Amino acid sequence: MYARRWAQTWLAIGFLWFLMAIALAPSNKIYQQGLVLFLWLPTLALLWSARSVLADLWQTQRSLCLSVVLLLLWSALSLSWATEEDATREIKRLLYIAFFLLFFPLLANADYARLIKLMQWAGVGLAIAAVISIVQFYGVQARPWLHRLAGIGEISHPILGAYVIGAAIVWMLHWPPQQRWFQGLWVVSLLVLGAFMVLCQSRGAALGLLITLVATPLWRRDRWSYLIAGGAIAVAIAGFVFMYAQITGRGTSYRPEIFQSSLQIISEHPWTGIGLGSFYKVTALGRPFDHTHNMFTHIAIELGIPGMLLWLAVWLCVLREIWRVRTTVFGRGLMGLWLFSTLAMQFDAASLADTPRAEWFISWLPVGLAMALVWVHARRPGCDKIAGSI
Repeated sequence: MYARRWAQTWLAIGFLWFLMAIALAPSNKIYQQGLVLFLWLPTLALLWSARSVLADLWQTQRSLCLSVVLLLLWSALSLSWATEEDATREIKRLLYIAFFLLFFPLLANADYARLIKLMQWAGVGLAIAAVISIVQFYGVQARPWLHRLAGIGEISHPILGAYVIGAAIVWMLHWPPQQRWFQGLWVVSLLVLGAFMVLCQSRGAALGLLITLVATPLWRRDRWSYLIAGGAIAVAIAGFVFMYAQITGRGTSYRPEIFQSSLQIISEHPWTGIGLGSFYKVTALGRPFDHTHNMFTHIAIELGIPGMLLWLAVWLCVLREIWRVRTTVFGRGLMGLWLFSTLAMQFDAASLADTPRAEWFISWLPVGLAMALVWVHARRPGCDKIAGSI
């Protein structure tokens, strides 16, 4: 049943909603309600019909699946010592994560050209959101051009919004369209997305994107990858020259001090953490911060060193699955997204088990896309041909 056209259309709408409505939805409440309707509900309804796919998933990606299951179970167990009073809310969020990951094997359905096409259109949708953000912020609100751009919807935070847009730039560059009419729209979208990144003035996102694009020839080794790397270096040099004051004016943004303070908190509860969803404050030079600005230290504070190691295991298993298909078009794009996400985690995105939000673009989205590779591993001859011909 999951392979029928109506079911795949339902799933495709859910994927586009997750990727685009993060910015275009009128409110976060509507965004979450849309996810329930277009993503969680169809996944739950279609799981039984896709049980053979789930069996293949377990057989071909056992290490990844086991790491995810253990991480979710440890997170649920940590609620027994957490200070969070509403444990049912946290359990619900963990179930959201589980259904989100199971959504991808159903969506892929051995058709990676279709999956890539959806992400291309999502990039166009995010470019539209970027245009609206720029016009509204600098035009309607008449903010000075040197002010950091705050986008619309859930990309309103300059740092997190830049990570969402940066992820879109990575997948758009790795998956350019073949249709001539689409190529012009693709170019315009990339220019707008790039402008959004620059105007956000997020140095962590910019550095992560620069390193990812410069490193592209390591796994692509074609002419396009060298053009990407060369263009990224040229843009970086120009940006440094024209925005030197903005780049250097904010110093290190307390990141070393936050890291030191985070290690102190971790040392107080190294093995159990403070529990999933528990409130904490990180103090750096007398200034309080709501989180550690680093995914791994945030997890270590909440879930202890065991939780951090389990997340590291998940992340390395994702890399292993992507590396196995690095010669395919789909695999090369996932490699770029994984590297960008890894770098982004070092500077911010300290949220793992909250409801779907901007941070999911650099945490659970790469994991879900890696689980879609079950179609390559379980039915290799046909799918390699599909993936390599996009």
